Amino acid sequence: MAPCGAAAPLLLLLLVLRPASAGLSGYFGTKSRYEEVNPHLVRDPLSLGPGAIESPPATCAPLQLRAVLRHGTRYPTAGQVRRLGELHARLLRRPSEPAACPAAAALAAWPMWYEESLDGRLAPQGRRDMEQLARRLAARFPALFAARRRLALASSSKHRCLQSGAAFRRGLGPDLSLGGDEVEVQVNDSLMRFFDHCAKFVALVEENDAAMCQVSAFKEGPEMKKVLEKVASALCLPVEELNADLVQVAFLTCSYELAIKNVTSPWCSLFTEEDAKVLEYLNDLKQYWKRGYGYDINSRSSCILFQDIFQHLDKAVEESKSSKPISSPLIVQVGHAETLQPLLALMGFFKDKEPLLASNFARQTHRKFRSGRIVPYAANLVFVLYHCDHVNASREEYQVQMLLNERPMSFHHSNETISTYADLKDYYRDILENCHFKEECELPRVNVTAVDEL
Repeated sequence: MAPCGAAAPLLLLLLVLRPASAGLSGYFGTKSRYEEVNPHLVRDPLSLGPGAIESPPATCAPLQLRAVLRHGTRYPTAGQVRRLGELHARLLRRPSEPAACPAAAALAAWPMWYEESLDGRLAPQGRRDMEQLARRLAARFPALFAARRRLALASSSKHRCLQSGAAFRRGLGPDLSLGGDEVEVQVNDSLMRFFDHCAKFVALVEENDAAMCQVSAFKEGPEMKKVLEKVASALCLPVEELNADLVQVAFLTCSYELAIKNVTSPWCSLFTEEDAKVLEYLNDLKQYWKRGYGYDINSRSSCILFQDIFQHLDKAVEESKSSKPISSPLIVQVGHAETLQPLLALMGFFKDKEPLLASNFARQTHRKFRSGRIVPYAANLVFVLYHCDHVNASREEYQVQMLLNERPMSFHHSNETISTYADLKDYYRDILENCHFKEECELPRVNVTAVDEL
């Protein structure tokens, strides 16, 4: 991608117990509830949804399920809590004029209950997300989740992921051959937080402000300026006292209150659906340039996880051909949005013809890359390997299905939701054979600027 040009420097209050405005809840990006992609779960959290998922013929039996999950609903990070506290404090310092500025008065009266100690920890709703997901997967694939089947459960070292793994396990009940204690969830940061172990990504993207120049430019652009002025006016604050980060944290507080408490927060009243589209784009720009298609290293760093998935599928195929029991019929790993998004980019999903830029917001109205639809809380990517008995021995015995957020994905090479395993491996042969984590993640030895290298 070409580098950016000159980037700019980086009422009285009762929470109303009703669903959030449909006008906002679809635009919360990575802070979206899982129910936004599966609305039927609002009515019945254990429903498998309208219509049956296309499955292989009755002659096919599932051999292995490999799931990569994002943790469930979490609290804000310490940094987000600090920014919210800063904004709330500014409203408290305002002269008390409820009649003249009702929105500011209502928000000043809002009880600031978030504490920095919450720092991204799993919320009670996050535990329910995981328990219910486990029960739905078990109902969808009963043969794989049958009693006495072995579950291999791994997680990122982050507390919210460990707790999500333990909650997933609880949702399956006591019959699988793994105890219910959190300590029995294996920590595997090399797979679930591969991005931390990739020196090239850390130096040239994660810790390089220049790599986020499109995000910085959009924060200073006309769309965000309009939202900023509108919010400042509603709060009766000088526009100079606000910036894009403070406006975004107000918007995210609306999302947190919905996801954590299932309430419509008074912070939501500051925004219209048009504002929400702008703020969603700001979130998506960051995801695109830091975790998606913005730079090749974002996705290439995930090849260690991609290859591990296929190594386990290969092993299951080999065991099946040798008439041996499948040693790992269930492999469930809990990570982050930052785990799933690069992996999906590596596989070529949700790629738009035009990159997301600070300057093309209007042209990206119908973009594929919408992080709230791809990696909401409790997002999950599931590979299911089947063995099929065919009368015609020349037909491929092993087939694969892939689900994202419990919905079947169409494979690029066939545009169908079920693929032979051989065809799938052939399509991704280059990544499987030529994407080497160590080489991909080595820092360049030549003295070039970060953006030139990327």
